[in-house]
Amino acid sequence: MQARIYQPARNAMQSGNAKSNHWVLEFAPASARSVDPLMGWTSSADTQAQVKLSFDSKEAALNYAKDHGIAAIVQDPKKRKPNIRPGGYGDNFATNRRTVWTH
Repeated sequence: MQARIYQPARNAMQSGNAKSNHWVLEFAPASARSVDPLMGWTSSADTQAQVKLSFDSKEAALNYAKDHGIAAIVQDPKKRKPNIRPGGYGDNFATNRRTVWTH
């Protein structure tokens, strides 16, 4: 039984980093999915593929995997550079602007 430990990416529709500070342990599928001939739905006999465990830190997830004999692969997140402007959003409406502000 193999699993991967990763930190989920932020929502693409939001600029903040909320709900992306936890770590997830997710099991790799042990068997391939099959297509139901009548309805066309995909299914699998592997119930571990449905399990996602959430942890507060990477160390907690690694300790859980070690204690339960789970071979885990850690995928470290790619950190992005923060986009902080010197004036910020309020600078768009400052009364002492020297340039014309247009859309």
